[in-house]
Amino acid sequence: MVMSSSSYGERRQLTVMFSDVVGSTELSSQLDPEDWHGIISQYHQTAANVVRRFDGHVAQYLGDGILILFGYPKAHEHDAEQAVRAGLALVEEIKQLSDSLEVQFGKRIALRIGIHTGEVMVRQEAGDSSNIFGETPNIAARVQSASEANAVCAAETG
Repeated sequence: MVMSSSSYGERRQLTVMFSDVVGSTELSSQLDPEDWHGIISQYHQTAANVVRRFDGHVAQYLGDGILILFGYPKAHEHDAEQAVRAGLALVEEIKQLSDSLEVQFGKRIALRIGIHTGEVMVRQEAGDSSNIFGETPNIAARVQSASEANAVCAAETG
């Protein structure tokens, strides 16, 4: 059975960035749920603004993690480079946000960011959300989890 790409997704070469808050389980247990929600909301908003500046697309918010695509919906010649630049900018902006969070809540946040480029199937969902399938997002997530706090780590493309 042949499926149309518009209904079931589209095969693309994308750069995938995965961002996650370091130690979020511990932080969430130390804060009031409303305060934790406020912190995560500020992080999400900051990330969305940075990603837009570098022509990226927030595919999904996954609790304190964010799945970000470069090269979707429109491909650019330097998507991988833009992803790295966005990751570095996001780390710097979250450091600034963390300074204000320390004053407000007595807590700081840090990020780990992993990046990988490869082939995926991507499907636009309702609203602005996208589902992505393939090994590339899994590699980006593994690279992120192996990264140091406030660092951007990119996997070599095979």
